[in-house]
Amino acid sequence: MASLSVGVACVLLVLCTVVPSLAAVYTVGDTSGWTTGIDYSTWTQGKTFKVGDTLVFKYPTFHTVDEVSSSDYSTCTVGNAIRSDNSGSTTVTLKAAGTHYFICGVVGHCGNGMKLSVKVVSSSSTTATTTTTTNPDF
Repeated sequence: MASLSVGVACVLLVLCTVVPSLAAVYTVGDTSGWTTGIDYSTWTQGKTFKVGDTLVFKYPTFHTVDEVSSSDYSTCTVGNAIRSDNSGSTTVTLKAAGTHYFICGVVGHCGNGMKLSVKVVSSSSTTATTTTTTNPDF
């Protein structure tokens, strides 16, 4: 009986170690980071974002990362953020499937390209297109 408990404990330990390593970490904009003048829809092409993946936004602190509604994303409406961060390094763990929308909350920046739309699929799914942001507290 004791050896069975040890075996189960070992299997659980291995699963807890392996499963999180399957999640991907994406630096939004790669080396350019989160800034104006970048086409983030091009950046997301070829990427499949899954639940558990993380988005990392790197930017000067005069920018923000605002998670917004689809409507506010489409119209670049600022001031209605679901969540917002201006720390210069925002990490967002994608916790739910669906499309997530991010903009810079500085007036005019969204219109200059600082907007990201990410379609997140469940971790068991195999196809998707995405846009996201990162912040552990986001």
